[in-house]
Amino acid sequence: MTRRPLLRTGIVAVAAAMLASLTTAAQAADDLPAFYQAPDTLPAGDGTVVRTEPIRYLLDPAGVSDVAYTSKRMLYTSRSRTGERHAVSGSVIVPKAAWKGPGTRPVIGYAVGTQGVGDTCAPSRQFSEGIEYEGLFMAGLLKRGYALAVTDYEGLGTEGAHTYMDRVSQGQAVLDAVRAAQSQDWAGLSSSSPVGIYGYSQGGGAAASAAELAGSYAPELKVKGTVAGAVPADLSVLPGVLDGSLYAEFLWFAVTGLTDSYDIDLQPYLNERGKQFLADASDDCVFDLFNASFKQSKDFTVDGSSLGDLIAREPFRTMIDDQRIGRIKPSAPVLLTHSLLDDIIPYRTGRQLAVDWCARGANVRLSTNTSPLHVGGILNNATEVYGFLEARLAGKPAPSSCWRL
Repeated sequence: MTRRPLLRTGIVAVAAAMLASLTTAAQAADDLPAFYQAPDTLPAGDGTVVRTEPIRYLLDPAGVSDVAYTSKRMLYTSRSRTGERHAVSGSVIVPKAAWKGPGTRPVIGYAVGTQGVGDTCAPSRQFSEGIEYEGLFMAGLLKRGYALAVTDYEGLGTEGAHTYMDRVSQGQAVLDAVRAAQSQDWAGLSSSSPVGIYGYSQGGGAAASAAELAGSYAPELKVKGTVAGAVPADLSVLPGVLDGSLYAEFLWFAVTGLTDSYDIDLQPYLNERGKQFLADASDDCVFDLFNASFKQSKDFTVDGSSLGDLIAREPFRTMIDDQRIGRIKPSAPVLLTHSLLDDIIPYRTGRQLAVDWCARGANVRLSTNTSPLHVGGILNNATEVYGFLEARLAGKPAPSSCWRL
């Protein structure tokens, strides 16, 4: 796949997704469909499937894709940051063509980028009800024969708030999605299937966290490598970049998602305007970001403090510090990609992650690019994943950048 067609198609997909989202932005989230409602008692184990059902794609109402892939959404068990077991939704997509590579078919734990915080934003629902903008990048992996286990993350699609940017919750949701996919006979996978992990932006953070947690949380998984792009490894730098910008709503997604995870009441810190803004944003999806664009967070707080000021104080400071990625050595090689021109997650954040992991003896390759802005950086990430994973699956040594960082 060449970069130019990818760019053209990507622009069309993004534009279509923006149009679809903008036409429904004012609608309140509907009640959870029955499929996404967890039973009173969950089955034992982590990554245990509760139920599955076939996926029908909005852009393929005739089911033509059924010829090439078997696609099912799933509800499976995972754990919150505190270890509480809950149900998480996701998808498993498997090519019907026989795997032509060495060994058994690999499965990729696919960590999606920012979708939003409303239940209707969940990728497993967007396939059928909207346009999942990462479908383009998923298609490239499927074409190469990989199975995909795609998590919706905690609270995105299921009961409760989406704990956006919670390091532990997101990493565990990725790993448990892989476990769930491997347990399904129809998927043609097993516990011996080789595993890759992939993600960009929020997904880059989730993928990087999964790489760190795999050795302790899911040691039975045969993780061969991780590709993570534009990793938000240090959330403390983001208010200075995002507050008052086009992407200001992402900052609110993170603060509200984390305060829910840590059971911190944000309401006393907000003025009436802030409380209303937060209520309005609770069902927003990614392309509703214009609702908060160029707004300053200090205008929504009781004392005029910005979100950057708040997270420098307790109880927020510890909460933000807990999300730091780079303190645990990944058990398999990692490719990090990041654009020098990233306007959402500063390049220095990704480079520091590589430095931190190298200091712990990890095998890390940092691939720096100059693609325009954060959106452009995903193109490098999506194209570099193929060669990296194919080499790892073939058992070739992984080159490291640690010597030059």
